[in-house]
Amino acid sequence: MLRKLYSLLVYLLFFSVGYAQNCTLDIGGKNSETIKTIFQLNKEQISTMEVLQGELSVKTKSLEEQIEKLLAQHPQSTEEDLIKLAEKYKALQQQLVQAAYDSDKELLSVFNMKQYERYLQLCNEAVRIPIRVVPKSYEIPLEEE
Repeated sequence: MLRKLYSLLVYLLFFSVGYAQNCTLDIGGKNSETIKTIFQLNKEQISTMEVLQGELSVKTKSLEEQIEKLLAQHPQSTEEDLIKLAEKYKALQQQLVQAAYDSDKELLSVFNMKQYERYLQLCNEAVRIPIRVVPKSYEIPLEEE
């Protein structure tokens, strides 16, 4: 049984490693103030980030509850049961990762070119794959003469 659990752990780790290369902001984490400071977010961008954080929190809570239920209720007595459990767990984990990725991408889409270039620079330094978006163009109103 211990060998089966070890195999399950290796299986889960193997499939979650592929996501480690993405350059994420992790707006769902505890980095809000850091993100605001590093990218010098304006009020509109901060508001967008807060909305995205709330939406992400709801999504992740639901998915985490599904994971808890799966781990508590899914049969685990045979190797086939463990493989099915791992596949279901992997699918839920991928949904968590995708939800975070989508939130980060949405925030990045309201970055201006300078902020996005800073993001690309940091991703490059961290040897991570940046999320590709088209930065927002902010019009500066011309003063009337």
